[in-house]
Parts: sequence; C-alpha cells; structure tokens
Amino acid sequence: MRLKILLASVIILFSVQLFGQSTEIRSRFELLDELLGANSFFDNHLTGFMLYDLDSQWVQYEKNSHMNFIPASTTKLLTFYASVLVLRDSTVSFRYVNKGNEITIWGSGDPSWKYTSVPQPKLVEFFKPYQKINFSIENWKDTPFGYGWQWDDYYFSYSAERSPFPVYGNIVTFTNTNKIPVPNIPSFKNMLSRSELQVRGVQRDFNSNTFYYNPPLYINQFSTLPFITNPDLMAKLMEESIGKPVVLSKERIPGNAKVFKGGSIRPLWKEMLQESDNFIAEQILLMVSDVLIGELNSERAIDYIKKNHMSDFPDSPQWVDGSGLSRHNLVTPRSMITLMSKLDKLLPRNELMQLLPQGGINGTIKNNYKAPRPYVFAKTGTISNHHSLVGLVKGNSGKLYAFAFMNNNYLNKASEIRREMEKVMLFIKENY
Repeated sequence: MRLKILLASVIILFSVQLFGQSTEIRSRFELLDELLGANSFFDNHLTGFMLYDLDSQWVQYEKNSHMNFIPASTTKLLTFYASVLVLRDSTVSFRYVNKGNEITIWGSGDPSWKYTSVPQPKLVEFFKPYQKINFSIENWKDTPFGYGWQWDDYYFSYSAERSPFPVYGNIVTFTNTNKIPVPNIPSFKNMLSRSELQVRGVQRDFNSNTFYYNPPLYINQFSTLPFITNPDLMAKLMEESIGKPVVLSKERIPGNAKVFKGGSIRPLWKEMLQESDNFIAEQILLMVSDVLIGELNSERAIDYIKKNHMSDFPDSPQWVDGSGLSRHNLVTPRSMITLMSKLDKLLPRNELMQLLPQGGINGTIKNNYKAPRPYVFAKTGTISNHHSLVGLVKGNSGKLYAFAFMNNNYLNKASEIRREMEKVMLFIKENY
C-alpha cells in the first residue's frame, strides 16, 4: 500500500514538473512570437528566424525558416566551413618546383603577403637561395570579380580583385603628405595625376590603374583603393618585394610540385569573420579550390563542397562567391542552422565563439548586443535593404543556442533593424 502511494506521488510530482515545463515553453514561445510574428515590427518585410538548442537538437522557434534569403556577408560562414574541412589549420601560399638557382611558383590564393591586417609569411627568407623566380598563372581559372558583384564597387576597398598570388591585398593606400598623395606601393607613384574633377580624395579610372586627385580640394588623410590586377603588374610587385628578378612563365603545375604553407590560418579566419573582410574570404575560397582540384576556380570548389559536404542540408544553398558581395547568393535560415551545428561539431565551442564577432566586444557587432558578459557570437551580413545575423546566443541559463536571423527587402534604416533585432536577442538571453 505504501509503495502504491509512493509511486502515485512520484507520478504526480513528475506530471506537475512536466506541466510546469510545458507551460514555461509555451509562454516563451508566445512572447517570442509577439516580437517576431504577425503585427510585429518584423511583419513589414521579409524576415526569417530560427532558434535551435545545440545540445537537445530541438527547434525552439522558427519563422519562414524554409524561405530563401540574400545572406550578404553571412555567406562567409559557408566559406569558413569549407576552409575548416579542407585547409584545416594552415594556409597554402603557393606550389613550386626548384632546380639549381631557379624556382618556378604557382600561386594558391594566400592573401597574406604584405596585407597589413594579418601575419606575414616568411617569403623573403624562402626565396633567398634563388637567383631567378619564374611565376606562372596557368592554374588560374577564375575571374577578378565574382558573379553578381556590382560594377560600381570597383573603386571601394571592400571590392578588391581576386588573384592567384596577391601582394598588398590588391589595394593601394594613398596618404596625404603635405597636400600630396603618397602611395604605400612605390610603383604607383608614377600612376598618379592631377584632375579638375570634384573629388576630395584619390580616385581611380574605371579601365586602368590611373589614379587622380584635385589639389585644391584634396583633404582626405587616407584613400584606399583596389587596383587592376594583371600578370605583368603582379610580377613587378613581387620583384620589388623580394628584390630578385621575377619572370612570367606558362609552365603548368607538375604532379611533383611542392607546397609552401605560409602559416596558421586562424588569423585569416578571425579577420574574415570579425571584420568581414571580403578579400580574405574570396582568397580563402581559392585556397580551398587549390587543395581540392589543383587549380583556382571558385565555382568548382563550391560545387565540390555542396556535393560532398552539404547534401544533408534541408535546402541546397545557391552559393556563388566567397564573400557575399553577390546578390545571387541565397540560403534559408534552417540551412544556416545546419551549418552552425556542423561547425559546432568541427571546432571546440570556445574556439568557435572566440572566432566569431562578440556583441559589445569586437568585430562588426562591437557596438551592438552589449551586456556585462557577451551573449551574442555571430556573423553579420549587410548590403542595401538586407541585414542578417547568424551564429550563437547564450541564455542566462548557460545554454548555448544556434540562431539565424535574416531580413530582406526592408525600407527602414539598417540601424532600426539592428535595434529591433537586439530586443529579440535580449529576450532570448533573459528567458532561455
């Protein structure tokens, strides 16, 4: 009799706990739906959202998670995933064969050389034994601009050209020195001319590496612009940087070519994710291509990754470049959640959280999602009328959730979108 009473008490207690948990879950869902659902701020444009418990593998909330969105720079998470799978822990700078005092090299896409924001590969020391360097671009099977990039971005530093073996990040910076622009690359000094156009900084001609400024109006302290890449210029910049003759070659990569690894890839990951560096993202995808197919071809690399490592995504992404500059990229929130879940398994959580921008601390969300302790760890993506945030959010319970928050086709200011998104993320922090 006592056993029956005890058993009945346990069942009642368990039922009460389940009922309490069920009520709490329903209440949180309803409150979150008030922030995201019908008649909310996010009901006046296309919004997709999904919140996912990484440990229990349960969806906590979703809205339009099956619909495709232009992801902008959150596309870099796809590139990041590909590089974790393929490159693992190091960059691939170039492939080479050496014979006596000569060496022939083929660039593998490494963006590091003389790019000020990342550690430098020890190239001068490597090339020291050689009197002549032959440089071939026979493995280059891509284009300087990605599919769907805007043509009028050509003179903005965030739209630097892609190339097999870049130097200076394929950008040149002019510093205002006594009212005269002085380039950080010596070769570009002779490419500067005066103009009567109404410009306050330095600008570049659309079709050539001709840079101009208007002396009476010149006030900008710095002007950073992409330059047009071509094999002759690339060889010249390499020659100036190494201090040895660099001769263009048409030799193809032989099967016995060796690989020069520049260093840890983690600084590139950090710069790509936290500062949303488009150039680094594109070049990382080229390094992935080099390892996978032995040539530099972003499209083929993407096809390989999608076929071999994304076949289990709920919706196949339309993925066309490494950076997200193209508006042809399309992905669903639930596929982004699958991506975050895969990254969570590939990397230690602490490392993943450190690589992503941290709200109120660093990167592109340094001024948003502030709290005594960071609770949002996520990649942003912003182009005109589109803003997304994809990553991890930590609740006050200590639990970590993956989320994808995607907004397209709004007419509000981006600051308004971010402000309303922050209300949602803060609710999750305080209630999950």
